[in-house]
Amino acid sequence: MTTLALPESRDVQLPDGTPGPTPRWWRDATAGFGWAATLFVVALWVAGGGLTAFGSAGESLTNLGRLSGLLASVLMLLQVLLMARIPVVEQAWGHDELARVHRLVGITSFNLMLAHIASTIVGYSAGTDLGVIGTFVDEVLHSPGMLLALAGTVALVMVVVTSVRKARARLRYESWHLLHLYAYLGAGLALPHQLWTGQDFTTNAIATVFWWGLYAAALAAVLVFRVGLPLVRSRRHRLVVSHVVAESATVTSVVMTGRRLDRLPVRAGQFFQWRFLDGPGWTRANPYSLSAAPDGRTLRITAEAVGGSSSRLATVRPGTKVLLEGPYGRLHTGVSTGTKVLLIGAGIGITPLRAILEELPPAPAPKDGVVVIYRVGTQADIVLGDELLDLAHSRGGRVVAVVGHRNRDRTSWLPADSSHLGDAEALTRIVPDIAERDVYVCGHPAWMDSVITAAHQAGVPRQAVHHERFSY
Repeated sequence: MTTLALPESRDVQLPDGTPGPTPRWWRDATAGFGWAATLFVVALWVAGGGLTAFGSAGESLTNLGRLSGLLASVLMLLQVLLMARIPVVEQAWGHDELARVHRLVGITSFNLMLAHIASTIVGYSAGTDLGVIGTFVDEVLHSPGMLLALAGTVALVMVVVTSVRKARARLRYESWHLLHLYAYLGAGLALPHQLWTGQDFTTNAIATVFWWGLYAAALAAVLVFRVGLPLVRSRRHRLVVSHVVAESATVTSVVMTGRRLDRLPVRAGQFFQWRFLDGPGWTRANPYSLSAAPDGRTLRITAEAVGGSSSRLATVRPGTKVLLEGPYGRLHTGVSTGTKVLLIGAGIGITPLRAILEELPPAPAPKDGVVVIYRVGTQADIVLGDELLDLAHSRGGRVVAVVGHRNRDRTSWLPADSSHLGDAEALTRIVPDIAERDVYVCGHPAWMDSVITAAHQAGVPRQAVHHERFSY
């Protein structure tokens, strides 16, 4: 482990006032809404005779298909609300937790949808001479909205299949993101047949108001927060590329200027979805964190060339217009539980931590100074090193570079030449008071898991560890 030498420091301009964090009780409130909506659907099923509709095998299967369809529908609409990037929801949960819940709700809804289709068709077929396949074809061709539902189901199957980790690993982020948007199409096509013909939707005034209201709320959230708000913010701030800086052979920084950026509700460490209007491919958005604290005049991102879109950043010309969507994430100082901070990043994951470092105030005492741990494979992989050193020095802190190739014998955040140390032991050697600090982590997901586990083993409370992933 090597501590970087400190160059001559330079003045650092701290950002002006930044927005406060969304209280975490909003997370509990939105979770409560989701559970309440789901339980209300079950109550509607019970009120509609669900508990007494079990008779023959066919009737029982149809009744179970009815319940699974209702649950699949409400979860699908709740998932759309989770995907809608509603600011108060996104900021309350954070990108990581929201992605995890979104994935869980989505898989559950998809499985219930398949159960609904299978149970209903088999149940209907028990009362006809058409058989299962014949009943399925008859329903698709003659029941109102069923052709749309079939098209929606196909779209949802495509989304789920491409979201499986092995399948997603083979797709570019841009391609996966575009395919994932078909979930909106799938939900929009799959639900109308229930709204038009389902007895649970049409025979009870309360149920009708509930379902149409939830459907309208989901549609409005998508239109307002996924389409309208990004367009309004992009038009208001009119971002353009000011200049492009090659930080290394593979890492590029893009600095943007715009109007009234002091009114953009963003904190250091958060990320946006960016679109650079420089030709083919501009429609594909990419998530990049701010690598410098917002100062009301400029925004800066720094990315490594790991794919087509990130490689394009090196060729973006000054004057290029930029569309932005966000900000997103809870990786910012507003979520801190105390005043002492440890920032630990690997590779290009250091960039949002560098922005957070810029936003931190000077430490009241040397022992409380911020500590930055920078994990890289070689010294040549260090980017923004001088900036990190200057910022840490101005805040009474220090930077520690942990250099070396990864350990292939065990899962660890440490390099191979530090394999004699335990993960938690190494953290406490570098930062003896780590248990008293907020720990911010950013890097490869598997590496972050090792750091988070080690931090907890070293005594850091769960609520004091903050991290962000882009792998869901």
